[in-house]
Amino acid sequence: MSPNASGDRLAIDGGHPAVTTPIPRRRRWGAEELQALTEMVEQESLFYWKGPQTEAMLARFRELYPLAYCMPCSSGSAALQIAVSALHLEPGSEVIVPAITDMGSVIGILYQQLVPVFADVDGATVNLDPADVRRRITARTRAIMPVHLAGCPCDMAALLAIAREHDLRVIEDCAQAWGARYQGELVGLKGDLACYSFNEFKHLSCGDGGIVGTNCAQWGEGLSKWGDKHYDRVKGGRNPATLSPNYRMTEPQSAVALGQLAKHDALVAHRITMGRRLRAGLAGVPGVRLQPELPGDTHSYWFIMVRLPAELWRVDRETIFAALRAEGVVGEIGYLPSPVHRYPVFQNHDFFAGHWPLKQAGLTTMDYREVSCPMAEAVLADCMTMVLNEAVPADYIDGVIAAVHKVWAAFRA
Repeated sequence: MSPNASGDRLAIDGGHPAVTTPIPRRRRWGAEELQALTEMVEQESLFYWKGPQTEAMLARFRELYPLAYCMPCSSGSAALQIAVSALHLEPGSEVIVPAITDMGSVIGILYQQLVPVFADVDGATVNLDPADVRRRITARTRAIMPVHLAGCPCDMAALLAIAREHDLRVIEDCAQAWGARYQGELVGLKGDLACYSFNEFKHLSCGDGGIVGTNCAQWGEGLSKWGDKHYDRVKGGRNPATLSPNYRMTEPQSAVALGQLAKHDALVAHRITMGRRLRAGLAGVPGVRLQPELPGDTHSYWFIMVRLPAELWRVDRETIFAALRAEGVVGEIGYLPSPVHRYPVFQNHDFFAGHWPLKQAGLTTMDYREVSCPMAEAVLADCMTMVLNEAVPADYIDGVIAAVHKVWAAFRA
C-alpha cells in the first residue's frame, strides 16, 4: 500500500480516486457552423476560389491574424509544404526543424527535395533551442521552422536574430498554437510565413484543413498557386509554369472553419483559464514540470506537456502514470515514440520507394543515423501528456491537482 501525506491510499491500491468529475463529451460544432453549412448547400458551386464560405472564412481569419496573403488548404501539413514551396529553394537546401514535432512539419520539406535538419529542443519549453539552431547552420541552410509546441510560443526574438544574421527565412508552424501569443502578439505574425491547422485534434477544427499566410509580397503574390496545381486563378489560365500539388480547401470545410473562427477567442480563453488553474495548483510539486508561460507570452494549452524528472521520484514513469490514471487523470504516457529523426523512415532514408535521390545525386551528405539531440531524447523519456480542451471543467482540473499531489506524496524521492 502507498499512503499519501494525509493517510489516503492511492486509487491504484484501492483508495478513492481524486478525480470525481469526469470530462464531459464536448460539442465542438453548433449554430455558427450549421448556419454556414445551410448557406453553403444553397450555393451553385462548392469550389474554394472566390467561394462565399471561403471568402468569409478568410476575412474572419484576417480579423484575428492580419496576414495579407493567404491560401486555404486541405491540412496543416499542406500549408507547410505550400510555405516551403513558395520560398523556391534549390534542391539540397536545408531547413532547420525541431527534433520533437509532427511528421507534417517535415513531409513538405522532403517532397520539395530539401533536407530537414533536426535541432535539439529546450528542456523547459520543448521548442527549438536557439543555441542548437545556431550550431546546425551550414552553407546550405536556407530556412528555420519554429514549431509552437502544444501552444507554447517559441523564443521568436532569438530565432529571428539568428535568421537575420544568416539571411534565413522563417516559417512558423502554428498548427498546435491557435490563440498563443508571443510578447502579446498572436503567433505567426513574426516570421516570413505562418501555417495553421484545422485538423480534427486542434483547438479549431473542420475535420481537416489549414491556412498558410504571409505579409511579404515576395512570397505572397502567387501563394495560392503552390497549393492549386500552379494554376493562376487571378489572371486565369491552366498552363502551369512549374510543378505544384493540389491541396485546395473546399467550401464545406470553409463553412465549418468559419463557424470555428467565430469561437476562436472563447475556445482559447477556456483552455488558458484551465491551464493556468492547473499550473497554479501544481506550483508546489517540484517533480512535475509544465512548459513555462513566460512573461509577455500566452500559452494556449493544446494539451498539457508534463515532465517527470526521474531523479525526483523513487519509482519509474510507468508507475507514476498508472497511479495518475487510476486517480482519474486523462492522458497518455510519453508524447512521440522517439525524436523524429529516429523514425524508421529517416534511419533508413526511405523517402521515395526505398531511396533518397537527393543523397544519391550528391546534393546532401546528411545521415540521420548520426544525428544526436540529447535533450529531445530526455524529454521523451520522462514526459507524459494530459488532456485539456474546451469541455474540461474546473472541478476536473481541481481533481487532477489533488491527484498529482497525492501521487507525489506517495512516490517522491
